Amino acid sequence: MFPEQRPRRLRTTPAMRRLVGETTLRPRQLILPMFVAEGLDAPRPIASMPGVVQHTRDTLRKAAVEAVNAGVGGIMLFGIPEKRDPEGSGAVDEKGILNVALRDLRSELGDSTVLMADTCLDEFTDHGHCGVLDADGVVDNDATLRLYAEMGVAQAEAGAHVLGPSGMMDGQVGVIRRALDEVGHSETAILAYSIKYASAFYGPFREAVDSQLKGDRKTYQQDLGNAREAMRELELDLAEGADMVMVKPALSYLDIIKAAADISPVPVAAYNISGEYAMVEAAAANGWIERERTVLEVLTSIRRAGADMILTYWAAEAAAWLD
Repeated sequence: MFPEQRPRRLRTTPAMRRLVGETTLRPRQLILPMFVAEGLDAPRPIASMPGVVQHTRDTLRKAAVEAVNAGVGGIMLFGIPEKRDPEGSGAVDEKGILNVALRDLRSELGDSTVLMADTCLDEFTDHGHCGVLDADGVVDNDATLRLYAEMGVAQAEAGAHVLGPSGMMDGQVGVIRRALDEVGHSETAILAYSIKYASAFYGPFREAVDSQLKGDRKTYQQDLGNAREAMRELELDLAEGADMVMVKPALSYLDIIKAAADISPVPVAAYNISGEYAMVEAAAANGWIERERTVLEVLTSIRRAGADMILTYWAAEAAAWLD
């Protein structure tokens, strides 16, 4: 009686498929990136990311409450200032847009969610790089670290539960950890952007934060073909005290997520980035794919690769579907 093995028996009904499912996708595993811009009187749509906006402080609070009520696990906040300078001074200013918005959300939400802050200078510099430049126009790693430490402390004091150093500077996790501990913020966690590739898929994000970048970030973000180097970066951040680690982007780097999950003793996050979001939205708008099914398939694939949590612009919407 051939075939003797019939795996289809475990796919016969929705209940059976649910019972034997290997990968879970739950709202608590989703983190919503949000943008807040200085000087707006109404939300500003981001053309390349349909459905995503730069918020005002007021609309940010409202949207964040809705996302938390939908069950998302956390919020990652990015700030867009009206004025920029070479040092990105708005990033460390307690009255800067990111820090005041963190205070808004911590006051509104308390500890009902995990409030995360992007700990990087690129939104605040007039040249768009993730650090300060030396006399030759090259990002100065160690001078940048001093500003990251100051920025991290400012964000912790503004109410962030978690800091997200994303600039790929050597030593950034250790410098921020020491700075936090020295001023009594030992409970503030660090989600290290440990593995961040110089990806073409960041394009829409640059519109989202009104990036001033000319050129690229290949001297500090990773080369897309390198996998061993990614594991080295991960191990360095773990040694410096990272509480969680991240792989970014997600979809083109599922193998890297798997490799990171295999060796990491701390939770692994993956960032389902702007270009990945924009491609799905564009195809769905043209009727080429089923939007909800595709979104859930994308997110499940990232979880299946080994990510414990996913930063995604679909977080609030997907959380409602999953509930």
